[in-house]
Amino acid sequence: MNSSAHQPNRPLPLAGVKVLDVSQVMAGPYCCMLLADMGADVIKVEPPGSGDQTRGAMGFKMKGPDSMGFLNMNRNKRSIAINLKSDAGKAILFELAKDADILVENYRPGVMKRLGVGYEVMSKINPALVYVSISGFGQSGPWAERPGFDLMA
Repeated sequence: MNSSAHQPNRPLPLAGVKVLDVSQVMAGPYCCMLLADMGADVIKVEPPGSGDQTRGAMGFKMKGPDSMGFLNMNRNKRSIAINLKSDAGKAILFELAKDADILVENYRPGVMKRLGVGYEVMSKINPALVYVSISGFGQSGPWAERPGFDLMA
């Protein structure tokens, strides 16, 4: 072990990188958790009301309404509730995307496009935005529309 292994004041490698986490359940949130652990500023975008499905569905709860699985995979993130089905919600996401570096989503193929926030729209708002689309079975093919939620990021 060398002396540089533990340097708590050393900047993290992704400090200064802004990530919009428009994902749910496991694969997307896990991917963004790793980015946040490396210092990225991750903003988790959840639907109003119940939020991410794993808030109440992944493991036991210590205190409060959120499951331990949800708390673990969403550590080091900020959070905002946005209704992406509304024009006002889309306007908020567009504003956040203007200075974001990365957007991560893991809906089934075509969902973000149908919501009006797909790659074509987001890349016009921010041409430098890295748009990451995670799916269980790829973007095309016979199983593309099937949901996949495992830690495959």
